[in-house]
Amino acid sequence: MDSFGIGDVWSLQWFMPDTLMAFDWANKIFLYLIAVIPLIFVLRWFVIYQIRQKLDIALPKNKARKSTSAILRFVPPLLLAGSALFLLVSLARPQRSNEKVEQYSEGIDIMLVLDISESMQIEDFIPNRLDAAKKVANSFISGRFQDRIGLVIFSGEAISYSPLTTDYELLNSLIDDIDFKMIEKGGTAIGLAIGVTINRMKSSTSKSKVMILLSDGENTAGSIDPITAANLAKDQGIKMYTIGVGKEGKVPFGTDMFGRRQYIEQSLDETVLKQIAEIGEGRYFRATNNKALDEIFKIIDEYEKAEIKETRFQDTKDYYFIYLLLSIILFLLFLGTKSTFMVNAMED
Repeated sequence: MDSFGIGDVWSLQWFMPDTLMAFDWANKIFLYLIAVIPLIFVLRWFVIYQIRQKLDIALPKNKARKSTSAILRFVPPLLLAGSALFLLVSLARPQRSNEKVEQYSEGIDIMLVLDISESMQIEDFIPNRLDAAKKVANSFISGRFQDRIGLVIFSGEAISYSPLTTDYELLNSLIDDIDFKMIEKGGTAIGLAIGVTINRMKSSTSKSKVMILLSDGENTAGSIDPITAANLAKDQGIKMYTIGVGKEGKVPFGTDMFGRRQYIEQSLDETVLKQIAEIGEGRYFRATNNKALDEIFKIIDEYEKAEIKETRFQDTKDYYFIYLLLSIILFLLFLGTKSTFMVNAMED
């Protein structure tokens, strides 16, 4: 339908309900006037029938018989009606519009910094702290648009697990593969993790740089003090959110040799994590279960939304000329037949 030739005018596609229903009509009111066409012809017949002079002619019975050629008298008015029909369709301006929407955003650079130390195996989250964190991280990444996201993992050491990227499928795959055995050295090197984050983001030209650090312990390893690292991050324009995970008191952690669940005493010193968030002009959160952790990531997601802009392109194509051409052709045929044997001269 996007290409048009003279031969296409007679294609049945222009009269199909699916084609007509697919059109947008610029002047839809003319379609309602189509119903007036048969009323005009009925009214015309009725008026002519009432006012025309009648001449009685007596013919022998064998001469007064019907002729099939009399049906041809209906051809001119039908041609005129068809012409009027297509003229109204043309005036209604059938058209089709193709709208293209382009979305774009300046984007935000975000580093997810995940603690994978041994204590993240504790089962006060389902199935454990690390797997719960991986799940909400995947959900967080999937909800972003054109933001570059990177990954840092740490325990006694810190590793840049993924550079900043918009390949969210790759990021989710990397998160799924995170395991406690990826870093052999034990401990919790929060300061070192922030240092690695700074190295990854120092070349960023983004107007907004964000770090989301999740840990269940205080700094016990690494050569960089967390507060010193946080101040360096602030100098680089990095906004810092911190999340402390875990319940206080006795929490489930593995089973004994008989398969019975074991419990250990657990506490979290939130002081350092709070200070980091305060220095980074972000916010500190505490999560004690899966639902709370999920809600925290949703809150951060809302806080750090870049403005998404849209550009719309609309291509509108008219098809009125097809029906206008049909109307003209039928009207010319009507004029051509009006003065032929198809018209009853006695009626005129």
